[in-house]
Amino acid sequence: MKMAVSKRSSADADWRWLAVKNRANAFDGVFFFAVRTTGIFCRPSCASRSPKRENVSFFSTRTDAERAGFRPCKRCRPDREYFPGLAADLAAKAFDAIRRAAGDGTTVEEICRELGVTPGHLRRTFQTLLGVSPKEVIDMTRIENFKENVRETDVTTSLYDSGFGSSRALYEKAGERLGMTPATYKKGGKGETIGYTIVESPLGKLLVAATERGICSVMFGETEEELRNELAGEFFAAKIENTRENLKSAVTAILRSLDGETTILTLPLDLRATAFQMRVWSELRKIPYGETRSYAEVADNIGNPKAVRAVARACATNPVALVTPCHRVIASDGKLAGYRWGIERKKKLLDSERKSIKAIETEPSAD
Repeated sequence: MKMAVSKRSSADADWRWLAVKNRANAFDGVFFFAVRTTGIFCRPSCASRSPKRENVSFFSTRTDAERAGFRPCKRCRPDREYFPGLAADLAAKAFDAIRRAAGDGTTVEEICRELGVTPGHLRRTFQTLLGVSPKEVIDMTRIENFKENVRETDVTTSLYDSGFGSSRALYEKAGERLGMTPATYKKGGKGETIGYTIVESPLGKLLVAATERGICSVMFGETEEELRNELAGEFFAAKIENTRENLKSAVTAILRSLDGETTILTLPLDLRATAFQMRVWSELRKIPYGETRSYAEVADNIGNPKAVRAVARACATNPVALVTPCHRVIASDGKLAGYRWGIERKKKLLDSERKSIKAIETEPSAD
């Protein structure tokens, strides 16, 4: 099955990125991804280091990738013949149907009837291959459409154009996906001035941004341009200024936190979030340096043991790396789960914290 290359924000781009992050070998042969910074294209299951999302392009065939000037990866050999299984073919068709019907309120059941499968079968296929449900993909697609539409028109028009049947449906999903109300997102920081600075850190470029009330963003990236664009995208209506001197003390505290200092916890914050996200982030800041908690433990600690997946989403939308230490949350089996700024950084942070704690514990006593 051949599919055209799509815009980054569309549903098929999102599912392809999920497949790449999960190294889902079931999709080998369904599509290929290329990394602009290396000039190489790969199959979804490639075991090489995970690329940055903004550097990735998707192609339906290896010929398309080669015509665009990319070379085949010598590690995963995408130039060989691969035949995707029935499950991957079904998932790809389902995502294509979701993309085409994103704005008309189509349900999972309607998509299943179009594909000739039961909702249970499609849900198991999605969960097995990508770790998400068809309903979650539909919600994600509608929110992405809303984020684009609301910049051009009003909230009410945007919610219906994006496939939401009511304002209640939008506001329920907005809390999970936007981290703020639709009206607040529409403002995009309107009327505010946000100062930022970018410095070098042991984990790459580090951006710290703040309003007059406190820190609103801390994130890692490979390039300054990448970080500036991400900040501008989230606060598209705000006045953004490079104010290195005003953020000097905050940056110093954040960098020192990498060496175990806890003064970072006293930094004033200005976060846009739902009450649930605030509870989760507050709980994360209680996790001691060098320790970890599972998503289930965090859910239990905030008094909502069934909200494990919602806790995971709150971690994924954390806007202030290190200050809210979402890197200290892991899967129940002890494995490292996703991290907004890359699983490699998460591993380095945890390894560094454990080594620091071990060094302190083995330090000879002054007595």
